[in-house]
Amino acid sequence: MEIPPQVVPAAPRHRARPADDLTVIVPAYNEAASIADTVRSILGQSTPPARVVVVDDFSTDGTGDLARAAGAEVLRPDANTGSKAGAQNVALTMVETTYTMAIDADTTLAPDALELLMEPLAADETVVAACGFVVPRHVSTVWERGRYTEYLLSFTFYKPTQDHFGTPLISSGCFSAYRTAALKAAGGWSERTRAEDMDLTWTFYQAGHRVRFVPEAVCYPIEPHDLDFLGKQLRRWSHGFVQNVALHWRGIVRLPFLGTVVGVALFDAVVASLVYLFVLPLLAVLLSPWVLLAYVVDVPAVLVPVLVAARRRGEVGRALASLPSFLVLRLVNGLYMLEALVTEVVLRRPLEVYEKGH
Repeated sequence: MEIPPQVVPAAPRHRARPADDLTVIVPAYNEAASIADTVRSILGQSTPPARVVVVDDFSTDGTGDLARAAGAEVLRPDANTGSKAGAQNVALTMVETTYTMAIDADTTLAPDALELLMEPLAADETVVAACGFVVPRHVSTVWERGRYTEYLLSFTFYKPTQDHFGTPLISSGCFSAYRTAALKAAGGWSERTRAEDMDLTWTFYQAGHRVRFVPEAVCYPIEPHDLDFLGKQLRRWSHGFVQNVALHWRGIVRLPFLGTVVGVALFDAVVASLVYLFVLPLLAVLLSPWVLLAYVVDVPAVLVPVLVAARRRGEVGRALASLPSFLVLRLVNGLYMLEALVTEVVLRRPLEVYEKGH
């Protein structure tokens, strides 16, 4: 009787981790105070990337040397590129890995943030970008406390809602991962607006791609600690938003949920800013000081998601103490947004210079 040959099962294939095929780009200009912490944070991840490339954008404070000593590859252009997008694009031309990640030079990561952020990209080829949860590293000044509350609100309520409908408004520039082919097909990070991360996100949507928000992947940027730094950041963000609406509105209106989110944000930027800065003070003078209570009428709605996020982090006391700073920051946000609308739309003087403000 013929004995059938033994069937030897095939050896299981080793599935490479996404991080093994990932290049992290860190644009840096005069970031000597923070660059080493950022690089060590990336290299110390539960799944470190294949490459960490710091683009030393012609710094004058030894940023490149500190990044190299911390373990990163360092690229230094012959001259300052003029923007974060320009610095990132210098490195992008040399990326050969399947995935690319961008992290700001003042941002550190939770130990498993990189591994968690890569999961939706590895699981679904239609996803071309993913962003994580952002929490300020320092929370002491009024501006840092205001931003802390703002982020807890945004990343606990607004961002998950947007992700549920498949359209996060923006894949945050301080910590996002991308499918390299899609990133290069989009032309990298565009320098045509002052909000390159928003521009890239909306470009992806109009190309039919998906973006995901991963709340478990946490990063810790250094936020502006004084009004000077804050003003530079808010001016860039507000002008960038107006520029992107003007650039993308035709494509946005064809995407129902994104169009609604952007429309509400634009309405809030105009109407709420005018009400907070001008209408309420005028009514308080003309009618009654009690009108000023309108400034805090929505505090319970703000407080609920903020306290939910703070409780998970064991920071309820910090959140409650920071709420008044959020109300102050909201007024400053409105002022800068109105300035951007007048300058960009009415005066036709677009902001063209990228000024660092963290």
